[in-house]
Amino acid sequence: MRIAATVQARMGSTRLPGKTLKPICGKPMLELLVERLKRSKVDDVVIATTVAGADEVISDLAAEWGVKAFRGSEEDVLDRVLSAAEAFGADIIVEMTGDCPLLDPEVVARCIDYFLANDFDYVSNVVQRTYPRGLDTQVFPVAVLDEVSRKTNAPADREHVSLYIYEHPDEYRLGHVLAPPELTNPDMRWCVDTIEDFQLVEGVYEALYPTNPEFTSLDVMNLLNERPELAAVNAGIGQKKVH
Repeated sequence: MRIAATVQARMGSTRLPGKTLKPICGKPMLELLVERLKRSKVDDVVIATTVAGADEVISDLAAEWGVKAFRGSEEDVLDRVLSAAEAFGADIIVEMTGDCPLLDPEVVARCIDYFLANDFDYVSNVVQRTYPRGLDTQVFPVAVLDEVSRKTNAPADREHVSLYIYEHPDEYRLGHVLAPPELTNPDMRWCVDTIEDFQLVEGVYEALYPTNPEFTSLDVMNLLNERPELAAVNAGIGQKKVH
């Protein structure tokens, strides 16, 4: 079965406009995420961006980085991701967002392996959250998302791609991947929604990337434990509510 990592990315953002391409260590944030995803257990990396004019640059850059791009609806993210996966013949979607540049290929592999070894409709490390936010990985068949697309037109479901799946455990078999003790800290934010989030991620990359571009989640955790002032940069930032 063909596995595609679909990365939702666009230039528009309510809290930090243009964050997708903000530079870190001389590279756009999205390129750093792509570098990490290329080392994971996927057959394709597909940047799922929008048809908005401002997002053409994302599609152009994806080609430069050697990954695929798909342009779809700005509002209907579920349809955009589903169409992106179908366009490149994927059987399994590994759902990602472009604001998680610290995503770990090893964590992605754990979620994929757990999905492939069991009889689940959906596997993730986000429903029972134990990992820091920003290592989010969700794995499910294209066929399941196609079914969901035909079931619901609720705005929240169309905006948050897999929301309907994990909010309906009576309809879908859910599998959960939990963090090992050394990475268990669900209150940490390693994603980028605000300038404070960006400052933390930038600090991590500046400390680790120049000498070890393939740094792991454990490297990040060790750094933040050693530098509590960096970990505190975004400690007061809350996550936007889904509903």
